[in-house]
Amino acid sequence: MKKVTYLLVFLLLAGTLSAQNDLIELFNGKNLDGWKIHGTEKWYVEDGELICESGPDKAYGYLSTEKWYDDFELEVEFKQEANGNSGIFFRSTFEGTKVSGWQVEVAPPNHDSGGIYESYGRGWICQIPDEKEGFLKMGEWNKMKIRLEGDHVITWLNGHEMCDMTDAKIAEGKGSIALQIHDGGGIKVRWRNLTLREL
Repeated sequence: MKKVTYLLVFLLLAGTLSAQNDLIELFNGKNLDGWKIHGTEKWYVEDGELICESGPDKAYGYLSTEKWYDDFELEVEFKQEANGNSGIFFRSTFEGTKVSGWQVEVAPPNHDSGGIYESYGRGWICQIPDEKEGFLKMGEWNKMKIRLEGDHVITWLNGHEMCDMTDAKIAEGKGSIALQIHDGGGIKVRWRNLTLREL
């Protein structure tokens, strides 16, 4: 009986360690290694946090992973300062600051944070109903979770499911994960704990 118990404990510990080892830290807290800047807006590291901030051009800006990711679970914490209009892109490619892909919205209150938008395509493919708009905590740390597998996307904001959808066009997409600065100026967002587990 003891041998069986020890074996079960060993297997549980091994599974836990394996799951932890599968986590990929996309941001190392020190610099932008593994990322590529698109545009002239500001991306920098401060106190272990990744900061995006509008520059003098007040244009769109992106920070994309050098590596492409297909199926994954991604967790990201963000804190919006000033306007805070940003987003998290998946399966996205770039020509300058023109992006092809899909964005999980990060925006001021009542502007569909957690919704899914197709840039230079169909526009909104999943908007947030009014009853879910209160889950965003403006000016505080929020957690966005994205699960993407084939044609199936689920998003959560602070533990609340925001979108759950399937889409044939998303299934065909390939590309990187990226963060966005919206155009218009006056935007500043802090990011931390960007962790990914490939599926």
